[in-house]
Amino acid sequence: MIEFYHKYFKSNYKSKVNQLIIDINRLLELENIKVETNSKFILNESFKDSLNEKTWAELNELYNTLYSNQKTLSKTLNKFINKTQKNKNTKLKFIDTFAGCGGLSLGLMNIGFNPTLVNEIEPKYLETYYFNHDLHIDNYHCGDIKEIAHKNDFKKDIDLVVGGPPCQGFSMANRQRILDDPRNKLYRYYLELLANVKPKFFIMENVKGMMKKSNEILENYHSLLGSEYSIDMVLLNAKNFGIPQNRERVFVIGSRIKNVSAKQIIEDVLKQQEKIKPSSLKDALFGLPILEPKRMKNTRGIENDEIGYKFTYNEIKQNNFTKTINKKVTTEYLSNHTNRYNNDRDIEIFEKLPQGANSLHEAIKDIMPYSNRNHMFKDKYFKLNENEVSKTITSHMKMDCNMYIHPTQARGLSPREASRIQTFPDEYIFMGANNTWYAQIGNAVPVKLAEIIGSQIIKHIN
Repeated sequence: MIEFYHKYFKSNYKSKVNQLIIDINRLLELENIKVETNSKFILNESFKDSLNEKTWAELNELYNTLYSNQKTLSKTLNKFINKTQKNKNTKLKFIDTFAGCGGLSLGLMNIGFNPTLVNEIEPKYLETYYFNHDLHIDNYHCGDIKEIAHKNDFKKDIDLVVGGPPCQGFSMANRQRILDDPRNKLYRYYLELLANVKPKFFIMENVKGMMKKSNEILENYHSLLGSEYSIDMVLLNAKNFGIPQNRERVFVIGSRIKNVSAKQIIEDVLKQQEKIKPSSLKDALFGLPILEPKRMKNTRGIENDEIGYKFTYNEIKQNNFTKTINKKVTTEYLSNHTNRYNNDRDIEIFEKLPQGANSLHEAIKDIMPYSNRNHMFKDKYFKLNENEVSKTITSHMKMDCNMYIHPTQARGLSPREASRIQTFPDEYIFMGANNTWYAQIGNAVPVKLAEIIGSQIIKHIN
């Protein structure tokens, strides 16, 4: 990870290194591996940068320990070591744009696709992607998509391009064409990248509102890509594919393969709904340790059994749902299962609300802080029902989890619980500051949905 931080976190490099040291020490302690002191300086001297001598020496001791014990380290500790996989000559190559923490990518990789280029402008999100894969740093572009839209050094024999560009100007009230709206420049660059790369297939994921201008969107694609692509779009709800979440998103799919239409692929995807058993929130939360409310402010870095850990040993049982998302693999660690601060009033509301109730419920009428504006704040608080699917997991959870109250515990969902609802496996670890974990998870495409869509494309490539 040190090479990623040095390249993409110049302004806060020291703080990233300090957190790196904390994480490695924590895991070495859990695995009962002693740090090898008085070891040689093995890291590239350029990584020293603004670090003082003490930090630099400690960092080298840790990496000496990792390298000398590499064969016996857990899979998690090995993720801190430099990445080597380049994927230049691999089969089933794809490009992931607006990749975030990697939900769409992970689903595609699970069924056999291999990323050759990963694009994301936010290093704090790309950090998670990089940590969880062995993809070499040269395969990443942490920057604006416009910087790669017309490049030619990576476009050979690409099977698939995917991405979800932000697109604000598609409301019915907006009379300007989507492609001409300056707010949608990222959407245009995505289309220009497709026109340059000419992949066999492409997928664009976006919000439900894009269906309002479906004809115009399809026209945009045809105007930039020409007539060689078959293009269609569909609104999918994740809950219909065994994902315990009411999440509606639009998918635009394109095919450049003769006799394989986008409409045919979409029909194949929709048929999967009939084969998949539904899942509930209770299925996703199964086995995770109980967490107590976190009542103390400014407790960053404090971890314990009551409020949770970034890393702790995984001793939890699995059900059919977790076995599916974990591919029947038991991970060494439970990660990102930690609580956030709430004041006493919120905790009391969390306790009193019954499952499925919001801010208007009689049980909290006497303590509801916004009772004179109920029409505006009815969803300020919402307790999830464990026997139903969750409401849509969004990046708003980084602000608070008052709309995502745990069904049986007086707290909001933990990042690990939210990631399970998004069908990330337990071995997928979210990096960076704790509040960014929620943003990364909320912005992701559910892993299982990516698998299902990708599998209907891959069968035509094969």
